Amino acid sequence: MFSAMVVCRFVHFSAVLLLFGAWVFRPLLLGLQYDSGQQLRCAYRGLAWLALVSGVVWLLLTTHSMAGSWADTLDPGTLKRVLGSTFFGQVWAGHLLFNGLLLLALYVSARSSVVCALNFLLLATLAPVGHGAMLDGWQGQLLILNQLVHLLCVAAWVGGLPVLWHVLSHPAGLAVDAVLRRFSHIGFVLVAGIILTGLINTRVLTGALWPTPLFEGFALILLIKVTLVGLMLLFALFNLVMSRTGHFAVLRNSVAFEWCLGMSAVAAVSLLGTLAPLVIR
Repeated sequence: MFSAMVVCRFVHFSAVLLLFGAWVFRPLLLGLQYDSGQQLRCAYRGLAWLALVSGVVWLLLTTHSMAGSWADTLDPGTLKRVLGSTFFGQVWAGHLLFNGLLLLALYVSARSSVVCALNFLLLATLAPVGHGAMLDGWQGQLLILNQLVHLLCVAAWVGGLPVLWHVLSHPAGLAVDAVLRRFSHIGFVLVAGIILTGLINTRVLTGALWPTPLFEGFALILLIKVTLVGLMLLFALFNLVMSRTGHFAVLRNSVAFEWCLGMSAVAAVSLLGTLAPLVIR
């Protein structure tokens, strides 16, 4: 059951992060008039369906951990109590609602601003889940806000990389140099946001700049995540050099590898969220 929850979290986080990041980065990089094409619109719908299905599975797995058996888990009364009487359930009910509305908006070709708003709400309702709900009062609210900023930065970076790869693979009619410059400028802000909010999360949750012991449990997975992000930064610098020298074929492959590192970091986060940090009071 533990491994099923980790896989479910990874699938759901990946779908939501990619949905938000790709949708927001598309106009930032390519302009508001850029037509993403039927293939990409189908990809957005597929991600939204993946998010909805994995979100329902996440709800069922969480309910099972509370109820203790699948018979009780699938009982409508149990699900109603979880959704209406627990903090997770109340947040998740809104999360699934936004997911359903997003799917509807994608199928009826709603305005981009509507889809963007629903993407934001879908991502925002992930912030209070997991470690974001560990603290009460104003401290808990600030932690959730910090987690939201962290998610926004991660989603924009991880979701923006496939958009950049698509540009490099289909450059016809696009000013690739200008797109690369915009991505670099935005990327610096996102990286700074990820590092700052990540440090705040670690400090608040563990009571220290870094949890100990270093090579066990929460601290080990956190170390793996930070290492992966560090490798992404190195590839980002390499990509910057390749973009300025015009080696677009090498750059395309490097962007793909950087995205794989990002998804590996998301996998580490999916496991990290199931582990309890040592909180020092």
